Amino acid sequence: MNIPQAIEDRLFDLEVKAAYAEDTLDQLNAQLYRQQQQMEVLLAELRHLRERLPEGGGGAEVRNLRDEIPPHY
Repeated sequence: MNIPQAIEDRLFDLEVKAAYAEDTLDQLNAQLYRQQQQMEVLLAELRHLRERLPEGGGGAEVRNLRDEIPPHY
């Protein structure tokens, strides 16, 4: 089979581009996987922190020491 050089060059270029695209897709997939793992860890930590909050979760029970300073200071 005799393929003209121009077509063979174009085919080679397309194969190179496809290989780069596949590599980029693999890298993006790996990054997406890592981000999903990080989000799951963060959601678990958030869930843990919410469980530690007092009932109501409004934080109204938390007192600020500045509120206790007499007005003349």
